[in-house]
Amino acid sequence: MKIAIIGVGNVGGGLAAAATKAGHDVVVAASNPASAAKSAADTGAVAAASSADAVQGADAVVLAVPHGAVAQVVADLAGALDGKTVVDATNPLNDSYTDLTTTGVSAAEALQQQIPGAKVVKALNTVFASRYANPSEDGRPLHALIAGDDAAAKATVSRLVESLGFRPVDAGSLRFARSLEEIAFLNISLNAANGWTWQSHFALVGPTAAQEPR
Repeated sequence: MKIAIIGVGNVGGGLAAAATKAGHDVVVAASNPASAAKSAADTGAVAAASSADAVQGADAVVLAVPHGAVAQVVADLAGALDGKTVVDATNPLNDSYTDLTTTGVSAAEALQQQIPGAKVVKALNTVFASRYANPSEDGRPLHALIAGDDAAAKATVSRLVESLGFRPVDAGSLRFARSLEEIAFLNISLNAANGWTWQSHFALVGPTAAQEPR
């Protein structure tokens, strides 16, 4: 699978390393081409000269920039995202990390409105970047919650996260991205308030298989 990752910070860089290790064709891009080149050298990915170059031929495009930069990034890409699976891995935190910047709608839903020709999937935002290289706990894969309105796009993202070692969990339509962003905000807040090590993760427990009809 060809994966384009826009952004090379903790999330983008960590994901590039994990996806490259999993055997994917990974291309990274950043606002500073030198940063993209360094990340590529560190992770085994390929650096693109621009985001537009990175997304060409990509099976999935992962937005791993700070949420405040998303609107400009996708505006610069214009129609280059049409028809593509776009993974929104961002969280819309305010500048003081005390709340989300969204009200009544998720950042992913707003993104879908901005790029109606693309297929937006909310995923990987509930997983700390520190867990990309360590996607299991007590021998069990961590859950990667996925929300989106396009079944084929969600299937693509499910295959991607599963290849990284996570267990994909279909959280439903893109409306449930609101819940995923709140889950991520809660985990971030708990770690910041308690001095935790940014390794914690939320998961479903108990039976999750469909009950057989009697």
